[in-house]
Amino acid sequence: MDERALAGRVRRMGTEAAFRVFARARALEAAGRDVVHLEMGEPDSPTPEPIRAACVRALAEGHTGYAPAAGLPALREAVAAHTARTRGVAVDPDRVVITSGGKPVIFYAYLALVEPGDEVIYPDPGFPIFGSLVAALRAVGRPWHPGSGTTRRPDLDALAALMGPRTRLLVLNSPSNPTGVVYTRAELARIAELCHAHDVVCLSDEIYSRILFDARHESILSEPGMAERTILLDGFSKTWSMTGWRLGWAVAPPPLARAFEKLVTNSNSCAVNFAQHAALAALALPDEPVRRMVDAFRERRDVLVAGLSALPGVACDRPQGSFFAFADVRGTGADAPRLADRLLEEAGVACVEGEAFGAGGAGHLRFSFAAPVPRLREALARLRALLA
Repeated sequence: MDERALAGRVRRMGTEAAFRVFARARALEAAGRDVVHLEMGEPDSPTPEPIRAACVRALAEGHTGYAPAAGLPALREAVAAHTARTRGVAVDPDRVVITSGGKPVIFYAYLALVEPGDEVIYPDPGFPIFGSLVAALRAVGRPWHPGSGTTRRPDLDALAALMGPRTRLLVLNSPSNPTGVVYTRAELARIAELCHAHDVVCLSDEIYSRILFDARHESILSEPGMAERTILLDGFSKTWSMTGWRLGWAVAPPPLARAFEKLVTNSNSCAVNFAQHAALAALALPDEPVRRMVDAFRERRDVLVAGLSALPGVACDRPQGSFFAFADVRGTGADAPRLADRLLEEAGVACVEGEAFGAGGAGHLRFSFAAPVPRLREALARLRALLA
């Protein structure tokens, strides 16, 4: 079959480079190479035992059939309570839709809101799926640099200049992948004013909301009037180390929540029943395991950022959240994608080129610090040797 037979929406759609790098790294390992994995957005700790135990119980109790399309009622109630506790916003469980990971929330938001020719403002550099769906749906992309943490804050005047009568959707991601920026309450208040003024819906990706270092997480959902024009995206993958469980959720205004339920029914029927029972156990856990994980990430961040910043020609801002360091390598004189390839092929260090996150990421490399400190030091030593 010729690839030209594929629908244009699929041919226009992009992908996620981290998975490409991961596959190549695994192939090198299969050939006997030692690879330091700094490419994937995945905690390196196992899913906490109480969550795994709850899944085993759910299987033993026979929770292996369909679940309601919008999610188990008990889990929707638990997510609503979690949202009220963490965002300070009372949420009716009918606004909650349980999804098979966080990515479906992005798909559903775009499918429910965006027509060809509508404008979507999204972070660049940012999670690549945001821009991929703009192209797939023949929308008009308005990329906007989200800032990079302590040295570069988001330019809200530039954001205001992008908004117009065709702006349909604004995508936020705080804490940000890949830059690690966390928006302040004042910044979100200004963004909320812009959304109201231009009648724009906001998709707020807050999947890293619990992984914070030098900042406090604030949600645009809590800004006055924004509950009626915000889709909150969150999930279990990062906070509870459940990437392979494929469980996320949306909190959305009632018309959008009903639309999402319809889209779930049309696509995959429901999220996995027994996994949702395990998710209930995750939400019931105390905060201490999460705090320990974040403390470990903080130490790793400091080691990696200090090591990168000490390399000739490399600059790296301190991420305020997430577990990514976004290093500016333009001072080395090297082409960033070529350098990423050489790092993997010659030095056995897997990372992702900044261009994979949009044109705004040119000249950068993204390193995940979801790896033990000794492996981070080994990666730095290999990078130092490659640049020598």
